[in-house]
Amino acid sequence: MEPIQGESKRDCWTVAFGNAYNQEERVVCAGYDNGDIKLFDLKNMSLRWETNIKNGVCSVEFDRKDINMNKLVATSLEGKFHVFDMRTQHPTKGFASISEKAYKSTMWQVRHLPQNRDIFMTTGGAGSLHLWKYEYPAQRSKTDSEGVEMGVAGSVTLLQNVTLSTQPISSLDWSPDKRGLCVCSAFDQTVRVLIVTKLNKV
Repeated sequence: MEPIQGESKRDCWTVAFGNAYNQEERVVCAGYDNGDIKLFDLKNMSLRWETNIKNGVCSVEFDRKDINMNKLVATSLEGKFHVFDMRTQHPTKGFASISEKAYKSTMWQVRHLPQNRDIFMTTGGAGSLHLWKYEYPAQRSKTDSEGVEMGVAGSVTLLQNVTLSTQPISSLDWSPDKRGLCVCSAFDQTVRVLIVTKLNKV
């Protein structure tokens, strides 16, 4: 997948699969160095949606790969992340979203908790981890002045944060079996195994 002839080519920094709720439907979301986020429909081999978050996109992840698209989180170079509600796509306005500035440095990665898709962890360039919870609005969609359905964004709450290193935390992954068990790597050449407690009470 690349731009048509004559269009400028940007560096693609991150990709994620999603919308795999049956054997036919598949999408790939890609984030680029100039802030572009593009959603490719693999079934039709077409560009379904695109937007720009005005900063290099370091990581994108759907809250679940194997369900109807629900939420997408994108992190960026200047410590901001965006949560898109992917259930309702407006023909011109696209997907509803909220953004949150969490760091003064790069937000390297986002990973959703396998046991609860509304909780996710972000990793920062200053060696910190932030644990967030997404809160849905009372109604996830509404109709605009022309009677077209559009999404409604929710809100995010910071549950916990910790600084583990003086170097960026570049990667993190949750255990699919043990709730709260995760592992992360940092530029200080250290791999850390962590346990986040009380997630069942959030």
